[in-house]
Amino acid sequence: MILGFFGFCLIFAATPVRKSKKRASKDDKVYLNHADVLRYDLYGPNPDVQIAKGRVHFIHQGAHLWCDSAYYYESSNSVKAFGHVRFKQGDTLSLTCDKGTYDGSEELMTASKNVVLKHRRQTLYTDSLTYDRLYHTAYFVDGGKLVDGKDNLVSDWGQYNTETRQAIFFYDVKLYNGNRLVTTDTLYYDTQKSIAHVVGPSKVTSQGSTIDTDNGYFNTKTDQAQMYGRSTVVDQQKTITGDSLFYDDKSGYSEAFGNVIYVDLENKNELNCDHLIYNEQTGTGFATKRALVKDFSQRDTLYMHGDSIKIYTFHLNTDSAYRKIHCFQHVRAYRNDVQAVCDSMVYSSKDSCMTMYQDPIVWSEGRQLLGDEIRVYLNDSTIRMAHIIGQALSIEKVDEEEHFNQISSKEMTAFFEDGNIRRAISSGNVRAIYYPIDEKDTSIIVMDYTETDTMKMYFSAERKLEKIWMPKAEGTWYPLTQIPSGKEKLEQFAWLEELRPINKDDVFNWRGKRNKNE
Repeated sequence: MILGFFGFCLIFAATPVRKSKKRASKDDKVYLNHADVLRYDLYGPNPDVQIAKGRVHFIHQGAHLWCDSAYYYESSNSVKAFGHVRFKQGDTLSLTCDKGTYDGSEELMTASKNVVLKHRRQTLYTDSLTYDRLYHTAYFVDGGKLVDGKDNLVSDWGQYNTETRQAIFFYDVKLYNGNRLVTTDTLYYDTQKSIAHVVGPSKVTSQGSTIDTDNGYFNTKTDQAQMYGRSTVVDQQKTITGDSLFYDDKSGYSEAFGNVIYVDLENKNELNCDHLIYNEQTGTGFATKRALVKDFSQRDTLYMHGDSIKIYTFHLNTDSAYRKIHCFQHVRAYRNDVQAVCDSMVYSSKDSCMTMYQDPIVWSEGRQLLGDEIRVYLNDSTIRMAHIIGQALSIEKVDEEEHFNQISSKEMTAFFEDGNIRRAISSGNVRAIYYPIDEKDTSIIVMDYTETDTMKMYFSAERKLEKIWMPKAEGTWYPLTQIPSGKEKLEQFAWLEELRPINKDDVFNWRGKRNKNE
């Protein structure tokens, strides 16, 4: 009973409501123009019926109806036609079927069996059709197919307006367009513009790509799509989801707005933002508004945020494909073993290198690195190497008493194993402050200040200094109680722990340098 009620509602929705419409003053009579044989059955059940046979032709208000035989009801101004039924209205509309009924008073043509309605370049096929001349609408409720050039639309119920050339299809709708298939339960189709509008859960498949949407517009001529509501485009191993999407299948261009999620399983990265432009054919993209890159190509995920993010892909669709991600302005990055802030950064998936410019700061465990340019190379789950170019400064917090190991130089390279520094090379105007720790009671007794041109430091797995190599050096040892004022820190010392991202969500919270630390 419930199914029957909903079925009735959908049929009613597909059928135009025939309100009273003012007709032009003209002759409403259906005229029998020709028949080879015409007779009355005066003693039959319908004595008022005229039976016409052989090349039967009726005319009504400029429309023509031909058939092999017909019952002509002159009193009710209607016709029942049989065999090779053909209906024509003007030069743009024709209908053929095996059986039909025409009501001249209501201007309704009802056709059944092998029905073909042609209007301009559109052709509608069905087994049961009603054409309303007054409202210029043809509708079917028992399955039909509309052919419009290379577009084929199939559904259980539907209607087509010959004046507006708009079509509506309901339930189990399929739109075939070359290699593209659209499936939905409700589809509006503009035959003049070749634009299909789907409503409700819908899917579009085409050459390996899939689109899921609840409200989408598809131009079958230009292969462009506009989707609203939460929609998703899946192209092989790449997925874009957003509150609204624009997609051009020919050019590969796509644009997304509102809580956008772009996932590339092939390159193992994800991009979140509120506005994304991406071209799948070139592998280039641009993201703004809370843009966040997640790189999960290694065991530990790297999170990178910037005001704007650009994506470049090299050797696209090859085994050697890799990406460069450019983040600029208010850049913050977080991974369990390394954190960073700067004004602009480039991350390359080819060598897992982060290159940072303009006030870059990098933290790893208790160590902080500063310089004009910093390059950090990552392993699966740990930092592998850090290269600092220009005004290099390395600071390591030794204890809670604000003692810091410090090295400054023109250039510095640090090598890490399992997240711990094992070797460091500093060159060019090297100055160092070091606090040796007594192995017996882990206390600090003296401070070592050294100046040299090149310094190589080697550390144990426990991060203890094992060896230092210098070609020539000048230095001084100061007992902790006799360190001259200001000598405990280098001139360029700046401990910026308050700027450090503390987790993956903190990358959105920009904290700039204070004036004293500029």
